[in-house]
Amino acid sequence: MTELSIVGIAGNVTRPSRTAVLVGEILKVLEARTGANTRLIELVDAAPLVFAALTPDRLQGEAKELVRLIERADVLVVGTPVYRAAYTGALKHLLDLVHHHALTGVPVILTATGGTPMHALVIEHHLRPLFGFFKAMTVPTTIFAVESDFSDYRIVNPMITDRVEQVASEAVGALRARSLLSFDSFSSAGRLPLAVG
Repeated sequence: MTELSIVGIAGNVTRPSRTAVLVGEILKVLEARTGANTRLIELVDAAPLVFAALTPDRLQGEAKELVRLIERADVLVVGTPVYRAAYTGALKHLLDLVHHHALTGVPVILTATGGTPMHALVIEHHLRPLFGFFKAMTVPTTIFAVESDFSDYRIVNPMITDRVEQVASEAVGALRARSLLSFDSFSSAGRLPLAVG
């Protein structure tokens, strides 16, 4: 079986970042569930590279590799801080460089962080339609976290931890549905698949 590629994209343009922590925690759970290697792309690092290209044909070097990594992912975990009631411009620019057919059917976990729960609908009003354009398969559960859900950039709210487990379960179920992850892979790694729902 081809090795799974699970990629996290954190739209943070500063560090440290609660968004990157949240995306990273989901990647850890997915890695434990599937045995796959994961990669986290933080826009604080990637933005200076990808901003050198305004169109995909201008991509070079490491920026081109980052975009190809996203295009070849079997699962994406996407997170953004809420800026001006939307996702970050850096995240949008990165995704503007991704081929519009590359993510068809790919399971995508959507997350965001903000200063107030009033921004939670950014996920449904902005992120889900964006990945709908790509014909990706966004999992039903999403995660929106606020500052009080963290302490020293660690998740401390058990409700957020529970949702991390839930979105990972839904992504694993989507992988099985696409025949990219067999039940045998769990047995060989000493893991049991969790029920989706």
